[in-house]
Amino acid sequence: MEDKLQNSISTKQLYREFDWYQQTFPQLVQNACEEFFDKNFRIELLGISKNINCLIDNESCFVTKIKINNDYDIFFRLTDKAINLILTKVLGQAKNKFNINKISELEAKVITSFNDFVFEALNSCLKKPDSTQIRRTNFDVIHLTFIIKDIDDYNKIVGKFIITLPQDLIEAQQIVSNGAPFSEDLFPYSTTYAKVLVGKTKFSLYDLKNLEEDDVVVFENSNIEHLKLTIYDETLEVKISPNMDLMLPQDNDGGEDMGESHQNIWDSIEVEMSAEFDAVKITLGELKDIENGLVVDLTSIYDNNVTLKVEGKPIASGSLVIVNDRYGVKINNVIAQGDVPQRSKQQSVENEGVEDVQSQPIDNQLPSAGDEGDEEFDYSDFELEDDNI
Repeated sequence: MEDKLQNSISTKQLYREFDWYQQTFPQLVQNACEEFFDKNFRIELLGISKNINCLIDNESCFVTKIKINNDYDIFFRLTDKAINLILTKVLGQAKNKFNINKISELEAKVITSFNDFVFEALNSCLKKPDSTQIRRTNFDVIHLTFIIKDIDDYNKIVGKFIITLPQDLIEAQQIVSNGAPFSEDLFPYSTTYAKVLVGKTKFSLYDLKNLEEDDVVVFENSNIEHLKLTIYDETLEVKISPNMDLMLPQDNDGGEDMGESHQNIWDSIEVEMSAEFDAVKITLGELKDIENGLVVDLTSIYDNNVTLKVEGKPIASGSLVIVNDRYGVKINNVIAQGDVPQRSKQQSVENEGVEDVQSQPIDNQLPSAGDEGDEEFDYSDFELEDDNI
C-alpha cells in the first residue's frame, strides 16, 4: 500500500500510452465542440502530462470543476486566449478589449455549459469509481492539453483547453513491444555524419585580407597523428595514420606576402581561424574504435574540400597538406576579399553621415556540406574607431 501511494505514473509509461490518448479523446472533444458551437473551431491534442505547471505559462484561465463523486473531480481550464476566441466567434466582437477578470454572467454561462457538454462526451470513456481504492491526492491526475483555433485560417489566435482527469478512472492501453525492431548486428554498420576538424590558429587581419590562391596556412596547434571529430556537439580525438603523400617541401614559404609587417593598428588585430572538412560519413563501429583508442582509417577525407572559417564564417577553401609535423591548408579559392576600413578623425568628420561602401565577396564561393546559411566573412566586424584605441 505504501508503495502504491509513493509511485506515480512514470514518463516512460506516458510515452507508451500516448497513442491511446491520441486515438480516444481528441475526436470526442472535437465532436462535442462541433455539436455545441457548430463547425467553428478545430481541436488538436498537444500533449499529456502529470505536471500542470509546464502547461500554463503565466496564463489566466477560466476553471470549471465537475464532481464525479466525493473523491473524484474533473477540471476544465480554458486560457484567456481560448475564451476570447470562443466568445468573439459566438457572441461577436466586443467593444472593449477582452478581460477574463471582467467576464459577464452570460459569457460565463456559455463557457460553463460548453465544459458540461464536453464532460458528458468524455464520461463514457471513464471507469466507475471504485470505493476500495485509495485516492492519492494531487498525484492521480492526467492533464490533457488541447489547442483550440478558428476553423478560418485567417484568424491566427490559438488558445489552450486543458482537461484534468483522475488517473484511477482511466484504462489507458500501452503499446507493447513485439521485440527489437533492429538487430544489434546492424548497428556497427549504421552510419552518421560527422565534422572533422583540422585545427585552429591565430591569424592577423593583414594576412587574412591578403590571402591568395596557393598560399599555405599552417595550423600550429594541429598534430598530423590526430584529428578531432565532432558529432552532435560532442568532440572526439581521432588517432589516424598520416598520409605522407601530403607532405610539402620545406622550402615552401606559404606565399610571398605572408608575414609582412603590419601597416596599422587594424592590420595587427588577430582573429582565430579554424579549418574543417566537409561533413563525412562514419559508421558506429568506427566510433566504437575511437572510444577504444584504436587508429581509425579516415584516409578518404583527404580528397574532401577543407574550409577555413573565422567566427564560423567561411573565408577560403583549399586542400590538406603537411608542413613539417603540422597540418596546413593550401588555398584553392578565396571566398571573402576586401580591405579593412581605415579612417582618420578628419575623414570621419568629413564623411559623417556617408555610408561606407564595402567590397563585395566574389561569386565563385565553394559551399561545403552542412554550411548552408553561413555568412561570408565581413572585415567591417573588426572596424575600430580612433576613440577606442
